[in-house]
Amino acid sequence: MKTKIDGFYLGFIIVGFIAIIFILLPPLKTIFYTPVSTLRKTVLDAEVYNSISLTIIAALIATASGLLLGVPLAYLLARRQFWGKRLLEAVIDIPIVIPHSAAGVALLFVFGRNYFLGKVFHSLGIDFFQTFYGVVLAMMFVSIPFLIDSAKEGFKAIDIELEEIAFTYGASPWQTFWYISLPLAMKSIYSGSILMWGRGVSEFGAVMILAYNVSFLGIKGKVLPVLVSDRFNYGLDYARPIAAIGILISLIIFIVFRMLITSNEG
Repeated sequence: MKTKIDGFYLGFIIVGFIAIIFILLPPLKTIFYTPVSTLRKTVLDAEVYNSISLTIIAALIATASGLLLGVPLAYLLARRQFWGKRLLEAVIDIPIVIPHSAAGVALLFVFGRNYFLGKVFHSLGIDFFQTFYGVVLAMMFVSIPFLIDSAKEGFKAIDIELEEIAFTYGASPWQTFWYISLPLAMKSIYSGSILMWGRGVSEFGAVMILAYNVSFLGIKGKVLPVLVSDRFNYGLDYARPIAAIGILISLIIFIVFRMLITSNEG
């Protein structure tokens, strides 16, 4: 019996190893196949540097905006039962499943200057088509479900009796949320923020439609996924260094954030 169990786990280990190789091989080969001198030269390229800056800043702003909008919704979904809740939870995940180029077109039909919300924002001095704000909007749309879903699970994991005890001691709902629920769910919110940021950094389709070439605070250019696509038009050798840099940046930031979460657990 023990031999059968060992064989069972051995099979799963082999399959799991294949899955890990499948995940790691493409990015690692892209990085290590590119000479360090080429990477250095590429980073010093003004167009690439601007692209990296725009991508990171836009993703951070999108994530911060997602926190403001998504965390309250996640708490509501975790703590309240109401008609249509399951439908609402499904609606939240729609950006994950629709083609992202189609998402870009859909965003234009809502936030384009010729449409109601677009006109409202335009009156406030904010336009989304071919602007930095359009990049933020596209990133936020495709990535916010990751934050909401993660935060919701974090709030669900909190024992509701802790909140009820706070109420009995006279704490208001806002105080209970701020001092008890939010800190206890912070790990899940933090993890969701990392996923949202990473998904925003990697977005191509919606950004390509909505804001192909933008500027922000004097930085002009295209976000990294769009620049990789543009360089690929000239051949794989032109796109590979930028792709390698994009992978490296994402991996470094992602690993650092994950390590911070792990250290907080300890």
